[in-house]
Amino acid sequence: MKCSVRQLLRSYLNKRRLCQNRLVTKDGHCNIEYGNVKYKNFFAYILDFWTTFVEIRWRFVILFFVASFTLSWFIFGLLWYWICRNNGDLAWQNPPQGHKPCVLNLKGLTTAFLFSLETQTTVGYGGRDITPYCPGAIALLIIQTLVGAIINCFWCGVVMTKIALPKKRVKTIRFSEVAVICPNKGALCLQIRVANLRKSLMIGSQIFGKLLRTKVSSEGETTILDQVNVDFMVEAGKDSLFFVCPLTLCHVIDKTSPFFEMAVDTLNQQEFELVVFLDGTDESTSSSCQVRTSYIPQEIMWGYKFLPIISRSKEGKYCVNFSNFAKVEPVPTASCAECFHNEKCRKHLSTKGIDNQGFEVINIGDPASVTKM
Repeated sequence: MKCSVRQLLRSYLNKRRLCQNRLVTKDGHCNIEYGNVKYKNFFAYILDFWTTFVEIRWRFVILFFVASFTLSWFIFGLLWYWICRNNGDLAWQNPPQGHKPCVLNLKGLTTAFLFSLETQTTVGYGGRDITPYCPGAIALLIIQTLVGAIINCFWCGVVMTKIALPKKRVKTIRFSEVAVICPNKGALCLQIRVANLRKSLMIGSQIFGKLLRTKVSSEGETTILDQVNVDFMVEAGKDSLFFVCPLTLCHVIDKTSPFFEMAVDTLNQQEFELVVFLDGTDESTSSSCQVRTSYIPQEIMWGYKFLPIISRSKEGKYCVNFSNFAKVEPVPTASCAECFHNEKCRKHLSTKGIDNQGFEVINIGDPASVTKM
């Protein structure tokens, strides 16, 4: 029992350490903090208040929603109280017989607040209503009605915009937890797998990657987060992917690739982060979105390939087995890219790959956990 708890704790700490070392987390969030932000820059967030309200968390949206309405009711309640007080309508002022009040049955601050709430929300219980004897009260009624409409429109826009944010669409785009390096059609390739969990297509999908690493120039200058382009493609090309089923994306490791100088025994000693981007437009909402994920050296499996995920049933329907989405199997692979392109070294290919206890090979014909398309 103690060993299992210790192993779980160690695994949790390792995952947390890896997450802190990333620039982009597995779910696409950027792990970066801004320091020494000047007051003028902070004031820019207030000027761009619409974007600020759209991006803040729901708990703050609810807080500001309640506060804005309550505060407006209270402020206008004070104004109604002030108008009635100047006209001598309040109970403690003992209005004479035949007095013409501005608002009927408004006797104090509490009833002024209730009248303000009823006016702005157009409830109209009938216990308190305005009279035509006070022009100032009529003007205040018009102003409060307009202000209430503006507040309603603003918060309806904020809520609808937050609900329709394309950030929610990216939750249904799934990348494989690991990347693999294996031979594919006569080339050594780095492969990742991506799937669209919805039946609605991503139109105009494009995939690309950035390799982030610390680079030291010949002059001794250190560049943190140096970015190198990493091109991905499928069999049909790298532009306008037909994203109707899970795709296996390939990056060819040739002499122009940043992975060319890496080898199976030095891969885990490298310090880099491969960030993968998928841009597209949702077919249902026509909103553009970008999906991001990242891979560190510990998440790249050398000498493995992904298991098949698409099959065809006896009825002729195409089936996607998501239980095989992230599962891999060992394949004969050269120990380095340079060896792969050297015919002499290719005679001594590794047939074992790297031991990976976290993955199991399953039968693709297993009817369980099969999704029909």
